[in-house]
Amino acid sequence: MTDLTPNIPEVVAEVTALFERYEQALIDKNVEVLDATFWNSPYTIRLANAEHGYGFDRIHAHREARLPGPGTKEKRLRLDVLTLGRDIATVTLVYKVRGRDMTGRQTQTWVRFADVGWKVIAAHVSMIAEQPVL
Repeated sequence: MTDLTPNIPEVVAEVTALFERYEQALIDKNVEVLDATFWNSPYTIRLANAEHGYGFDRIHAHREARLPGPGTKEKRLRLDVLTLGRDIATVTLVYKVRGRDMTGRQTQTWVRFADVGWKVIAAHVSMIAEQPVL
């Protein structure tokens, strides 16, 4: 059976650093880093407020069309990184939406592949009007 030990410190640090790199790439519109973050597969999914990205090619097309800048994230409210063993992770971010009385939620599922390293295989971004209980 695969070791699914939760939150091995060095694995959490590795995934957290990759997440932060991705977040900065969103601000900078660094499409190379954004693309490198996601698994280059037709099975990869990214669902967001204005995007249904089924497959890497659709996700890439959205990245190309997106404007650079800080996006919708005004202030982080909570960031959780959960790793299971050395090859599976989830990252969940709750944030205040810029200029709106809304809360954003972002979730990513990460897998470490033997040939390409850590990649996001599924992601979801949504907003709610209610203030979350954190």
